[in-house]
Amino acid sequence: MVCAQFRVAVSARVDGEAPPPEVPGAVLDAHLLECPECRRWGERARRLRELAARLNGGLDGA
Repeated sequence: MVCAQFRVAVSARVDGEAPPPEVPGAVLDAHLLECPECRRWGERARRLRELAARLNGGLDGA
């Protein structure tokens, strides 16, 4: 499996969606322990989601 497949699973996790069937949670967790690039990618995805949520929250109050 290549990192691109794991990043799809990370994206689904960050968005609160079900992971792709070929990357169950335990397999993703094991990959993230071994792959610093995917961990960094996941952290950036989480930060982007948080920033977008804050921006959206700010727009709702306007």
